[in-house]
Amino acid sequence: DKQSSREKLTNILNRYFSGKKARISLHFDGHPNITLPFSKGSIYYSLNQPSDNLIKKEIENSNNPRLIILVTSDHNLMNFGRVCECTILSSDEFYGLIEKSLEKNDETEKIKQLEKQKDEFLKLFRNS
Repeated sequence: DKQSSREKLTNILNRYFSGKKARISLHFDGHPNITLPFSKGSIYYSLNQPSDNLIKKEIENSNNPRLIILVTSDHNLMNFGRVCECTILSSDEFYGLIEKSLEKNDETEKIKQLEKQKDEFLKLFRNS
């Protein structure tokens, strides 16, 4: 389901980029369906053309393409981005970064829970 996949991706990106200073351009092939909440940038729909064309235009129109991190696994887009001196990340590499970030967040949460439990444990023994 295209819409469900789009929603999941925007949710993942919103979580990953939360608290980070970044502006994201997310490009989808086709037409919009339901408006997606995306707080870290803009969503573009290619309508009746491939989204690759819009991505290339955005890179070409950028004042400094060297600041762009292009996430794609499309070899044609990767090559275009390299010529324009963008940083290239494959979709798999980017997913790995997201997974590591989520693991760190999980570890931080677990540490906070353990500290809370430790504090409760110490209170119990101090009050006995």
